[in-house]
Amino acid sequence: MTLNLLLVLILLAVLLARLRWRRCSRALLALAAVLLLAVGCGPLPGWLLTHLQADYAADAPVAWGRRNAIVLLGASTVRVAPGGRVEASLFAYGRIDKAAALYRECRQVAGRECRLEVSGGDARGLGRPEAAVYAANLQRLGVDPADLLLESSSMNTWQNAQFSGPLLQAYGADRVLLVSSGYHLRRGMLYFAHFGIHAVPVRADYVSSAASWTPSSYNFAMADLALHEYLGVARYRVYQALGWNVRATRPGSL
Repeated sequence: MTLNLLLVLILLAVLLARLRWRRCSRALLALAAVLLLAVGCGPLPGWLLTHLQADYAADAPVAWGRRNAIVLLGASTVRVAPGGRVEASLFAYGRIDKAAALYRECRQVAGRECRLEVSGGDARGLGRPEAAVYAANLQRLGVDPADLLLESSSMNTWQNAQFSGPLLQAYGADRVLLVSSGYHLRRGMLYFAHFGIHAVPVRADYVSSAASWTPSSYNFAMADLALHEYLGVARYRVYQALGWNVRATRPGSL
């Protein structure tokens, strides 16, 4: 995303130079240089990520209810090799580990009910939904298969929230924990609230930029990661104002 913007600025600068609009061309080249350094050397993605994750930086103790649901949001899957098995992606393991740890904590008190919902379909078309792949990992971490709720149809975060609602309502959860990466929680919480799900956010991991004297591809990737989340929130606000979103569920109805 940011590299594409940088390329567009450079191409426009070249075009303006050929049209003899030299001042505009130099201004665009200067803007491209500032963007290259601001993103590539870390300050811009660092600022974006810090503000995106600020509300979830600290781990707060969980106030468990009687019937608890831990909702794990997917972070994609990968095929190990052509024709090989489908596994959780690199970015998913922090979320899986955090969800399993919460489940074990929840089960420590007798009489407390604990369910772990895994939400994620086969968005990449690899033949297995994220929910099924992650469930296998969770069972190896000690989660009882009887306590797993699998939502295997969603293709994105919006559908994670939309399709989780009926599962959580059928279970009758009085406490819902939403587990995802720190950078993803703001958008996830917004979407879940839209569908009437009052959830407690739990950060599985935290990402940051890397300060560097020279531009690095890592910082461009972090900038794209943050911008994807900000754009998702902005799109929700615009669609909501225009009435394009699915009708919101009454807040607190779940």
